[in-house]
Amino acid sequence: MGVNYSETLSYLYDKLPMFHRLGAAALKPNLDNILDLSQSLGNPHQAYKSIHIAGTNGKGSTSHMLASILQKNGYKTGLYTSPHLKDFRERIRIDGKKISKKNVIDFIKNHREVLERIKPSFFEMTLALAFDHFSQNGVEIAVIETGLGGRLDSTNIIKPELSIITNISRDHMDILGDSLDKIAFEKAGIIKDGIPVIIGERNLITDPVFIEKALSLNAPITFAEDEWEIVDSQIKSGYQDIWILPMTSSVPFKVHLDLLGHYQLKNIKSILSALKILPLNGIPLDFQKSIQSLSQVKKRTGLRGRWEILSQSPLTICDTGHNEDGIKELVDQLNLTPYKNLHFVFGVVKDKELDAVLSLLPQNAYYYFCKADIPRAMEAEILMNQASAYGLKGKSYASVIDALDQARILAQKDDLIFIGGSTFVVAEIIP
Repeated sequence: MGVNYSETLSYLYDKLPMFHRLGAAALKPNLDNILDLSQSLGNPHQAYKSIHIAGTNGKGSTSHMLASILQKNGYKTGLYTSPHLKDFRERIRIDGKKISKKNVIDFIKNHREVLERIKPSFFEMTLALAFDHFSQNGVEIAVIETGLGGRLDSTNIIKPELSIITNISRDHMDILGDSLDKIAFEKAGIIKDGIPVIIGERNLITDPVFIEKALSLNAPITFAEDEWEIVDSQIKSGYQDIWILPMTSSVPFKVHLDLLGHYQLKNIKSILSALKILPLNGIPLDFQKSIQSLSQVKKRTGLRGRWEILSQSPLTICDTGHNEDGIKELVDQLNLTPYKNLHFVFGVVKDKELDAVLSLLPQNAYYYFCKADIPRAMEAEILMNQASAYGLKGKSYASVIDALDQARILAQKDDLIFIGGSTFVVAEIIP
């Protein structure tokens, strides 16, 4: 291996199995590798405080909002998320700044022997790199997003100040279980002894799983839905104004959020509950300063691909929502958006619960079926044929770019072009 960045990335992608490219074959059924790897590095994850975030949907937005809040309050803040959209380095940030190419190269070069001995997965290695980077650079608190599930996710070696589980939906059922309570059991694995946990959404099936786990570990549990009510919301000039009423008050307050998307109304409740709990657990926060920080989440953290407006006339929007609940939220958002005709650039990966997703998609759209440039992506023609059984009409295209180009040719200025179905589809079109 050479010492330049592209060769280093090739080593990571080729040598280390990567779930987002290969699927379940890349996963390890235990935490042995990451524990071994962390120990070889001197357990860097123990050098700073952390917040752990799991959930089927919303964990990325929630992680970035929390990072923005911590930065605004003056903490040197680490942020670990996945997958990336354009650049591997998006996964590891300090105060919004991506890890440098040199840091990535040096880590692989300096720890090559350990990596060759342990043979970690791509995710395990990336996480170890993040832990080490945060420790070496004096991070005070890190926001750590799980990759998949929780109980056996590599991130689960941390002992956080707070755990957040945003929600539970049907996704990765081949790995996490074929029912909501089984999936909840895996996510509940991040609940730790005596550490407070916030559950973003209530659900009759999953609530008992979380309550039982929290009780068994003496972990204080908060259901964010019980603490806050959304009174009103409106999107204007690239911001979302949300009026929120605390359940203990009769006076609502406003959050001016730079993240669009109807689903942020759910995420914001978890954030507000975190603002109450963190100061009680050794992380003082100024409430007003924290609320103000939510108007600059994208600028402060670099978050992309959440109901992101790419251009106007025709309005062109992308979103990374891709499972059953994510698509439901997406369809709700489309119904709130004025347009004449809907052009839908759509691609998925092979291991999705596709029937559930296809049954939710709008039939009044014209579809441009496409295949992202990764091994896991479903062939566009197969996708088109399956979609036709649900009354979805359109054509298949050789690539995401071809599909979008055709949509731009056919769309009138009052139409809406939407790009989504998979994070990897969005990754290919974001500038």
